[in-house]
Formats: sequence, C-alpha cells, structure tokens
Amino acid sequence: MSRYMSPRFDGLEAYIPGEQPQDMQYVKLNTNESPFPPSPAVLAAVNAAEAEQLNRYPDPESGTLRKKLSAVYGVRSENVFLANGSDELLSFAFFAFCDENRPVAFPNISYGFYPVYANLYRIPYTEIPLREGFVLDPADYCGLGKNIVIANPNAPTGRAIPVSAIEEIIRTNPDHVVLIDEAYIDFGAESCLPLIQQYDNLLVCQTFSKFRSLAGGRLGFALASEGLISDLERIKYSTNSYNINRLTAAAAMATLDSSEYYMENRQKIQANRAYTTAALDELGFETIPSLTNFIFTRCPKVEGETLYQALKARGVLVRHWNKAEISNWLRVTIGTREQMDIFLDHVREILKEAG
Repeated sequence: MSRYMSPRFDGLEAYIPGEQPQDMQYVKLNTNESPFPPSPAVLAAVNAAEAEQLNRYPDPESGTLRKKLSAVYGVRSENVFLANGSDELLSFAFFAFCDENRPVAFPNISYGFYPVYANLYRIPYTEIPLREGFVLDPADYCGLGKNIVIANPNAPTGRAIPVSAIEEIIRTNPDHVVLIDEAYIDFGAESCLPLIQQYDNLLVCQTFSKFRSLAGGRLGFALASEGLISDLERIKYSTNSYNINRLTAAAAMATLDSSEYYMENRQKIQANRAYTTAALDELGFETIPSLTNFIFTRCPKVEGETLYQALKARGVLVRHWNKAEISNWLRVTIGTREQMDIFLDHVREILKEAG
C-alpha cells in the first residue's frame, strides 16, 4: 500500500479471485465457469454492427433488457435491477442497506466477498458457523435482528436449503434485508424468487456468469420489491450510471432467447457432476452432495494442499483455501466429460504415487 492511500484501509484484505495463470494450457476447473461457450445466437448478436455503436453510451436504464428479464421471471420491470456482474450488485447491496447501526450476518464458510465488502464499508458483521457436514441451520438466522446474506446453494460447499426455510428467515426478520445469493440456482436448487411478492425485505441476486456462460460479459441482476430496487438504483446513479455495456446487453438478450441451448448444457453438467462424484467415491473421496456446477470434495489419503499442487503441476486447476476448516477440501468445477476424465486420471495417478 502506498503512503497516499487512506489509512482507513490499512487492515483491508482484498478478495482473491480464482487464479488465472498464463504459463501453460490448463484444464480449468477452479472458477466455476461454464465449460460451454455462449449460444450461437449470442455470438451472432455481438457482431460488427453492434460494435460500431461503442462510440455511443448505452441505455443507462437497460430498459429493453430489464423488460425481457421481467417477462422471463414473471415480475414487473420495476422489480429488476442490473449490475456489472453479481459482485457489483452485492457491493451495492452492502453499501445501501448496511452500516454501523445495521450490521450483517452470513455463514463463516461461504462466498469470500461477503466479509471483504463488510470490511470495505466498515460494517459490523457476524460469521455464523455451519453445522457438521457444512450444513446451514436456518434456526441460526431466524429472529436474528440483522441484515442477512445467504448463498443458496452455498459456495464452496454446494449445499442448499429449502425455500420454506428461507421464508422463515425472512418472516422473522421483517425489519432487515435478507439477501439470497442464487448464483448457482439453475443447477438443481429451488429459487425463492416467488417470495418477493410477499416480502418487501427479500433481495434475490442471480448472475449470467454460470448457467448462462457469460462470465466474461459481467452481468448480474437482482429481483426484489420496487422499494429495494429503487434503493439500489439510487446507489448506481451515484456511482456508475452506465454500468451495463452495449455488447453485454446484446449478448444477454440473445441468451434469454436461447433457453433450450442452456437447458441442454445444464443436463450435461448435472450428468458430469454425478459421473465425477461416483468416480471419486470409488477412489475413497468424501464429496458433499451438490446442487451446483461444482463439487466440494476431499481425499482422506492426501492433504488438500498436496492434492491441489499435484494437480496444478499436471495442468489441472482446482480451488483450494488455506482456511483451517476447509484446508483439506477442494472445490472442483464441473467441466465437459473429457475435462472430468482428465481430472480423474490425474487423481488416480497421484493416489497411486502416494501409495
């Protein structure tokens, strides 16, 4: 940190994204991207004619895209907010709804950006431990009297809680915002989106990065009551009014018209998830049941750091954390069948060498 940076950031630990090494060609199973490209319609939409318009600012309201999303999800345009990736959306939400008098709570093992945003904006926060087996107990959040952020399904564990449990959390915290981060909802869990019609304190966040293969396009969106959306809009127009660029908006519109393509890809990912889990089970791994496009797994015979480094040396990237509670676990993105076979073959080699 330079001597010019404000001392209020002295203790700030930034979020560390999944590594993107460029030294060789890797089988990349560490950042939960889709292994499949955007649909052909998306590639056609992001064309030369669209690029020629880049000298003009995009629509700050993204009105056409908001209308399209509202139709897809059965809500009004006033219930939709768009952001430059769900990370920007989360940042806006922490900034808008939390402060020193409105603390926030979230699981101690979850998305790593939650404590970063809390520290960045100087928000008091509570990390609530998961129960044995990385299970989130909804009772820990009922009547908590704080803003609440829950990733459902959770990352990196892959577990989900039912909508009925989420509703109880929302109902018992009527004076606080309950943010449900549904980045991985499309891979098997049930969305709590219908509850926004009943509860004005529910904020549902989703993304185009995972299921819709637009991680490089950076588009996230929130679905909530008109009041919460208006609050987020106020923050957006106080920071970056043109946060959705023209090419991303065009790609997103075409994505929403290509549902059959993405549904087929989802089925492949779910099948590859089951295939990989079964293969790891045969090798003696313990894998948490997943409703996402990744699995959370460990090998009793090889430490997590050792297995991670051995896979990386062989050209396979997975995600590892040094956090004590999960240091022996790896998060493995589900790729194509070919990618998963490469991963499994290398795992077998490593286990054989370990004896």
